[in-house]
Amino acid sequence: MIAEHNGKHLKSSTCSALTAASELSSDITVLVAGYHCEEVAEEARHFNGVTRVLLSDAPHYEHISAEDLSQLIVKIANDFQYVLTPSTTFGKNFLPQVAAKLDVAQVSDVVKIVSENTFVRPIYAGNAYQTVESSDRVYVLSIRTTAFKAAVAEQDHLAALAHLEPINSIKTVEFIRRMPSNSKRPDLTQARVVIAGGRGLQSGENFQLIEKLADKLGAAIGASRAAVDAGFISNEHQIGQTGKIVAPELYIAVGISGAIQHVAGMKDSKIIVAINKDGNAPIFQIADYGLVGDLFTIVPELCRELDVNS
Repeated sequence: MIAEHNGKHLKSSTCSALTAASELSSDITVLVAGYHCEEVAEEARHFNGVTRVLLSDAPHYEHISAEDLSQLIVKIANDFQYVLTPSTTFGKNFLPQVAAKLDVAQVSDVVKIVSENTFVRPIYAGNAYQTVESSDRVYVLSIRTTAFKAAVAEQDHLAALAHLEPINSIKTVEFIRRMPSNSKRPDLTQARVVIAGGRGLQSGENFQLIEKLADKLGAAIGASRAAVDAGFISNEHQIGQTGKIVAPELYIAVGISGAIQHVAGMKDSKIIVAINKDGNAPIFQIADYGLVGDLFTIVPELCRELDVNS
């Protein structure tokens, strides 16, 4: 199991992937690679099913590249039956390289563990599910984290800790700089409420409408690919098959038609609310609540109602 972390703590995606890993084995090894990430390794030791944590710590792992991480994993992969990681940007970045170097097939976006060698994954933008049976010597799996409940650490459980010698960096890729978002909003993949805007907002300036609503609901802001491609908002907000996968308690789609590529990234949301002037928009087929009308009228009305009832 390859841990996704921020240098201080495990990300919730890792906790969900640990749940999937526990369905395959009660003997889980977690690899933590980074620099000065002893806290992460210590946190990983407290999850049930984790019997060992491998810590590979080096200055050139502070911003570890996919090339360096895949090389490290391949070094030890043949000692394990499964190589798992979250199906996030993190996992998608390096796992294909691992599978290629091991000369095995990668099974992506696993949503269900059927047996030790059989897995279910979505295809056709989530409109169908495929059951895959593999006979590879090593199973390389990425886990759709919204399909598994996040594992919870147990303080009375303590796995063994071992140090894994880092490998010299591959110089074909160089870290230049990190440009983190300064937003005070919740992380898109972890937020309880997500408000997403689409092409119906017509411009980037009009995203201020849903920002006001998001402020009142403590929500994260997402977007359809059409809105991102149009330059309304940056691609870090994109939700869908080629963006982020979310499953909040409440998802509000504003001016989004509901193309299957977008629906693939949010259809597991607990409650879906759609606002669109086109009553025949596909988004209404999956929405729990639908408001047919002009979003430029409806969204301000929602904000005013929230002010009255707050």
